[in-house]
Amino acid sequence: MPKLSIVKIGGAVIEDPVKLASFLADFATLDGHKILVHGGGKKASLWAEKLGIPVHIKDGRRVTDAATLELITGIYGGQVNKNIVAILQGMNCNALGLSGADGNALQAIKRPVKAIDYGFVGDISQVNTTLFSNLLEQNISPVCCAITHDGNGQLFNTNADTIAAEIGKAMAAHFTTVLYYCFELPGVMKDINDPASLIEYITEESYTDLLVNNVISAGMLPKLYNAFDALKGGVKEVGIGSSKMICNTTPYTSIKLK
Repeated sequence: MPKLSIVKIGGAVIEDPVKLASFLADFATLDGHKILVHGGGKKASLWAEKLGIPVHIKDGRRVTDAATLELITGIYGGQVNKNIVAILQGMNCNALGLSGADGNALQAIKRPVKAIDYGFVGDISQVNTTLFSNLLEQNISPVCCAITHDGNGQLFNTNADTIAAEIGKAMAAHFTTVLYYCFELPGVMKDINDPASLIEYITEESYTDLLVNNVISAGMLPKLYNAFDALKGGVKEVGIGSSKMICNTTPYTSIKLK
């Protein structure tokens, strides 16, 4: 099967124009088919503060009321997404910006209210593999923001890490799929302040040991959950590390089932 690289970018890289341009230059030169998934939470929080919109984060997830949804739709789907697409076009990478509603790319259902009411937050129910496959066959690289829809006119905020994993699982039936989670750190580290403490390989067994011994920081837990979920869904390998990881010029954390 042809190779597909799915790259999720987030964190401080999106906030820094120089780091973002460097990452996108590496993404543009990736061999084979590729899909980019991006967040933009820090930028959204900055704009929320400017506009006087309260920011509520619960268990690492943004609580999304109507005002917040309106804001992040503009930031994720507009400012961040179109800036990335424009830069990639300047690098001869034919990119197409997508929200979940565009081309019915990603459908979701509203997250049920349990201990926390997350508001307009969606959990993905369907990935339009036909759309993604057709775009990739035309050498177009989709750039997906963290917005989905329910098929009935309602947009949702959806975690970008989860979007990348769900696209990876869906496309694994058609492509040999590798998933990369890129951000500003070298990968999963025993000491978040010490790059030399990078853990280069994590399996399900070693992951359990790390959890029991409280080695992994709380902020990394959702990424690792999504990583193992993607692997169980057919993704060949998941990497977590710096934006240079995708061009194999720096060590990173490789996640495998065993």
